[in-house]
Amino acid sequence: MKRDAAHRRGQGLVEFALVVPIFLVLLFGMIEFGRAWMTKNILTGAAREAVRIYAVIPYSDANATARAVNILTSAGLDSTRWGISLTVDATDNNIMRADVTYNFPVFIIGFIPGLPTDNILLSTSTSMRRE
Repeated sequence: MKRDAAHRRGQGLVEFALVVPIFLVLLFGMIEFGRAWMTKNILTGAAREAVRIYAVIPYSDANATARAVNILTSAGLDSTRWGISLTVDATDNNIMRADVTYNFPVFIIGFIPGLPTDNILLSTSTSMRRE
């Protein structure tokens, strides 16, 4: 009987050693996905605010860009990683467009297989008709 109990303890230790790394990769992968999703939502909000100002105050690049920058900095995003572009549609001058991009840093890049770089480019664009 004592010999059986010792083997069971060893079996549990081996199972634990096999399951924990997989569990940690899944856990940290979910955390990184949540961070990326939150950052994408912040970018979308910044693009919406910028294009709204750009459409209401026609061709006011400075005000629209300042509003997007204000949103991105208040969210704590690194200013060296984002890009903001404001354009007018070539076929219809009444459609304004804002594009916001961000190089999202992935902290646990070594633990998630299949990710080629340490940054993922997140981008969003919003169009609005000029009032």
